[in-house]
Amino acid sequence: MAPQSKIKLALVGGDTLRGREIKDALGRAAWPGIDLDFFDVDVQEEYSKLTDFREEPRVIKPLRGEDLEGKDLVFNADPEAGPDLRRMAKTYKFRLYDLSEAFNTDPSVPLAVAGVNDRAVDRRKSKLLANPNPAALILSHLFHALEPAFGLAKAVSLVLRPVSAFDDAGIQELASQSASLLSGADPEKKVFREQIAYNILSHTEELDLDGSCPAELQTEAEIRRILERPDLPLSLAAIQAPVFHTYTLITYCELLREADLDGLEALFAGLPVFHMTKYREGCSASPLSVAGQDAIYVGRLKRDPAVPRAFWIWLTADNLTRGSAQNAVETARRLLGTKAR
Repeated sequence: MAPQSKIKLALVGGDTLRGREIKDALGRAAWPGIDLDFFDVDVQEEYSKLTDFREEPRVIKPLRGEDLEGKDLVFNADPEAGPDLRRMAKTYKFRLYDLSEAFNTDPSVPLAVAGVNDRAVDRRKSKLLANPNPAALILSHLFHALEPAFGLAKAVSLVLRPVSAFDDAGIQELASQSASLLSGADPEKKVFREQIAYNILSHTEELDLDGSCPAELQTEAEIRRILERPDLPLSLAAIQAPVFHTYTLITYCELLREADLDGLEALFAGLPVFHMTKYREGCSASPLSVAGQDAIYVGRLKRDPAVPRAFWIWLTADNLTRGSAQNAVETARRLLGTKAR
């Protein structure tokens, strides 16, 4: 048997939150033969910056298109590098997977959710793919699971967003504000307009005339694109929660066909992307419990006594693992086909 060729991957922006997570996810993956190179827009000289991969030291290289030529897939986690990488991909003929959300508003760029819209992504044959917003990814999995089994007449979702949605700056602000308040000092506000520590914010962006913010409208738009359902009956609101990691979503669903709690539990328990918790015994689907995990955790399920076939569904998932890195790795393995096995 001929030896298997190396899988040539690259990562741009490995110092970002999502960059660090994709490096860790690739390192943990049972995926032999990976040749992963690292690049950074801030690196100007060779050997001036180091990292490691699978316990081996690696050099972080300056971002040059000719060094990316011949790569099977390039992951990007740096929003500042996105436009340059898009141009480089056309010239040097490599496939780009963007995790920075730099291209998520571009309808020509497919949003990849592994196990949900694989056929649609393959049909587009695009050289540029994007990872959706974590809330859009989680809800796409939910609706993709519900519709074949029960149908979906209506969905309303409340999204609790973590401060890590604002990268390291959001995490640092929550940590510093918490420490300041405990010591009696005035908290500094740079990322968020209002104090986020020990607080909940109804919004962090300018509102339109209807009271919606851009992140909410964009999340709805991404879900409809992923599912190829422009008519999806979905309403969504997002609030800023004082947690470091993980999205929590409380979603009200009106189903088209009869269902009960046992049927919903069986549905989620049978799908690998979900982890059905014993929610009657405790609240294990919480940000603290789920941080760092790869699954979407299903917590409390509640039948709405006022509306036939209506249920409330609690989901929690880490935005950096399942919402970004794990989805990217699963998509990459499928895109590379037999070469990744």
